[in-house]
Amino acid sequence: MIGLKIKEYLDKKGIKYSYLSKKSGIPMNLLSPTLNGKRKLSVEEYFTICEVLGLPTETFAPDNQSSE
Repeated sequence: MIGLKIKEYLDKKGIKYSYLSKKSGIPMNLLSPTLNGKRKLSVEEYFTICEVLGLPTETFAPDNQSSE
């Protein structure tokens, strides 16, 4: 699930979830279950998160199996 990949990236880079929530405008009560795989991410939210993190939108795509 994409939310779990994003969470893994944030943890690896030391980025706080609260920072992502504030910068993306996605409230923590929606972001937290998303990162834990309990809520689906909307396309708009996904693009916003990638933009905030400065990453290409393919980064967390299911078929992207890069081993960074």
